[in-house]
Amino acid sequence: MDYKDFCRTRYDEIFEEELAKSACTSSEARERFAQKAAIGRAGTEAMLSYRDVSPDVLWKCIHTAHIARKSGVSISSEQVEKVVSAENSWKKSSGHAFEEMICRVSESLLQDTDISFVLQRDLSRLIGSGAIANDQRDMTWLADRMESGAFDLYAIVQHDGRQSVFGCIQSKTSIRDRVTRDREPSIQAMEAFFWSIAVVLDGDFLRMPKFKGMVNGGTALFPKNGWHGVYVFSDIASVDRIYADGVDTPLLRAHAIEAANQWLHNRQWFDQDWRGSEIVSI
Repeated sequence: MDYKDFCRTRYDEIFEEELAKSACTSSEARERFAQKAAIGRAGTEAMLSYRDVSPDVLWKCIHTAHIARKSGVSISSEQVEKVVSAENSWKKSSGHAFEEMICRVSESLLQDTDISFVLQRDLSRLIGSGAIANDQRDMTWLADRMESGAFDLYAIVQHDGRQSVFGCIQSKTSIRDRVTRDREPSIQAMEAFFWSIAVVLDGDFLRMPKFKGMVNGGTALFPKNGWHGVYVFSDIASVDRIYADGVDTPLLRAHAIEAANQWLHNRQWFDQDWRGSEIVSI
């Protein structure tokens, strides 16, 4: 089966499976639940099954399957309205689904380490249960960021029988999404001695000098880097702190391990200038 058929078939199969088992009371809520699960699960399976296909191409195939299910086949004025509705529902569901995909991929990527990536809601539960061992200053800072929704995921390291948050992660399907307002919270995280990164599906905008400057710094408008690193799943050139790393993300794994070690042992030097090793520059 080629990747296009796989994406279409798995999206439809997972949607029907999740719709049948949804406990939501309204049909609209059941559909939202099922489509988010279908996007996330089918996207994950496609990326792990078709490693020779650029992940952003696979994501677009999942998008096509979503539009087809929502809009039908014939293109009438009514169907066009359905396509618009499908696009709006895609925007609502795909961002959250991508966050969950990053968690699933990271489980495999970091399975033999003491590091994990968790969604904000999961971090909230861990904090509520008393499982997070950061000091009070960190906890106050994290609570403020969680209230504002500045970060989508958080990096946790287990050490001495305890768990601590050491990193803040922004997840984006496209670098253009909210990137200007996301840069400032990232800088604040680095100033608070946290690892701050973004994981991006479609990095086309990072070909433009403005967006490269927002990440890497070194320009009149952006003299300093905006993140410790931005890890991109699409086929672009790696430049400075922009890592075209793919779904296997070997650099993300290496940098997560280095960042956790830095946070645990040399946090006072974990500032905006810190960077992971094995830099690939073009």
